Amino acid sequence: MVSTLSLIGRTAPLFSQDIAAHEAKLSGLVSGSRFLVIGGAGSIGSAVVQEIFKRKPTLLHVVDISENNMVELVREIRSSLGYIDGEFATFAIDCGSDIFDSFILNGPGYDYVLNLSALKHVRSEKDPFTLMRMIDVNIFNTDKTICQAKEKGTRKYFCVSTDKAANPVNMMGASKRIMEMFLMRRSLELPISTARFANVAFSDGSLLYGFNRRIEKEQPLSAPDDVRRYFVTQQEAGELCLMSCLLGENRDIFFPKMDENLNLITFSKIAERYLENIGFEPVQCETEDEARSRVKELKKQKKYPVYFFKSDTTGEKDFEEFYTENETLDMERFQTIGIIKNGFFYEEKKLDLFTQNIFALQNMGKWTRTELIGVFNKTIPEFNHQETGKFLDGKM
Repeated sequence: MVSTLSLIGRTAPLFSQDIAAHEAKLSGLVSGSRFLVIGGAGSIGSAVVQEIFKRKPTLLHVVDISENNMVELVREIRSSLGYIDGEFATFAIDCGSDIFDSFILNGPGYDYVLNLSALKHVRSEKDPFTLMRMIDVNIFNTDKTICQAKEKGTRKYFCVSTDKAANPVNMMGASKRIMEMFLMRRSLELPISTARFANVAFSDGSLLYGFNRRIEKEQPLSAPDDVRRYFVTQQEAGELCLMSCLLGENRDIFFPKMDENLNLITFSKIAERYLENIGFEPVQCETEDEARSRVKELKKQKKYPVYFFKSDTTGEKDFEEFYTENETLDMERFQTIGIIKNGFFYEEKKLDLFTQNIFALQNMGKWTRTELIGVFNKTIPEFNHQETGKFLDGKM
């Protein structure tokens, strides 16, 4: 099996020092508590579920809309971690539905609610309908589930943000930035923490995840050669979320420290390392057609076609950042984790106007991307949306 750490240019797990230093407290908090993980069958969600499960919670419920991913999550846990004395159950439910509302209302209540549900792809902003669903999932469902958690006596609420929320240039990042604004308002009612972190290597639907599928189907690898990103493993993503949930103070945003252990790397470099790790020499092709046509020929020579290109799609950020110059940082508490320390501040009128404008469009039953971008611009005046008219679905 190809080592994820070696592909992203690291030799050791990122958070091992901090996990070891705080393991007693983490395990103590988990073992006596009841947990609900929303969106718990995705790549990050399942990693969080496993981090909780192995510390033997009193109760662990997992909600996700993907029935198939939920089945795989249970198989993974049973095959790797086995069983616990506490209750472990999964529910194939949409957290935005009336059924979920009934599930929460009639459920046992939870000490900790972790929301990992999200539309996370920049490509999801290509059409007005998927974009509206992104707003519902990333913003309004989060706000709703916070209120539900509070009503059932939850001690702490965690939800995942993204590095793309810092100085956002795409609608996905901007939706998470607005979500953070909604969190500030609710933080008076219930302690809330979150995390911004880098790309999760080989997470569901990611470009790196697609490498495995392309090899299985004898299709070429394709990647931009000018986009540099930070990467964490799925386990590291789970650890960062758990640390923020259990150890974060109200309004804290956790993020990985950027040092010699977390280096920027291009997608094309990972593609080359990936092929070399499975025994193929990458061969760069000039066009998509050439790459598609040469797979079988090159495979016989233990080579494999790749097509690298310059990024020119909407919403691509030239570089990644976890915080802005206006945010207050605590870089001393942990060895490998930084914390954005938010004071209580939000603009009530902006959040109310955002809600009114989005609901008005939904009630009309028709809206455009331009209208939605306009609403975002009013809410985040510094939003620098990068519109090129081209989207990732238009590339191989």
